[in-house]
Amino acid sequence: MGSPLRQLFVDGPNSVAAKARARRWHWVAQTFPDLTRMHVIDLGGTASAWLRAPIRPASVHVVNLAHDDEDLPDWLRTEVGDACELPKRILGSDYDLVFSNAVIEHVGGFARRRAFADAVHTLAGRYWVQTPYRYFPVEPHVLFPFYQFLPLNVRARINRVWPLVHTNSPDWTAALHDALDIELIGRAEMRLLFPTATMRAEKVAGLTKSLIAIKA
Repeated sequence: MGSPLRQLFVDGPNSVAAKARARRWHWVAQTFPDLTRMHVIDLGGTASAWLRAPIRPASVHVVNLAHDDEDLPDWLRTEVGDACELPKRILGSDYDLVFSNAVIEHVGGFARRRAFADAVHTLAGRYWVQTPYRYFPVEPHVLFPFYQFLPLNVRARINRVWPLVHTNSPDWTAALHDALDIELIGRAEMRLLFPTATMRAEKVAGLTKSLIAIKA
């Protein structure tokens, strides 16, 4: 279940993160009022997130490195795949909207983020790509102040012992990998990757917590 503080801020049904997700779904519905008729591809998402969502598109195709084995309704399907190296079969499909939530910061380096953005632009004329903002003072995955600016060995140590990490890294090598897996990006890079998007800032206490690149 995680620590009480993590339940309060991230994992609990009434947590700060849960309220932010509800607000974000409301924004999605406002931005794409015809979403119930749209065919959506979700890069890096999960079937369970769509099953919990308050809105339901006509169809959703989730592409993720991990496989989701649960029984799914006919409007929802999952597929194992790398969003930065999608096969031509997917790139040539007809989607109305690309959706991605907190994925681009995990794909690994600028070259792969650029490949991810190229896939977004190829898959559909409309998109919604959200990512945590690099300069928010609390790193959202680890819940440690200014984690993203610390040396790698310090971040690895935090991954081993910090009680608010979802799952502490089991050894030093895993801790290094876990630290390197998170590469938060800022506004300038998001504008470079999505030059025709409208950039929406999600704020907490007046500070930008995440950026959403939107083309509607």
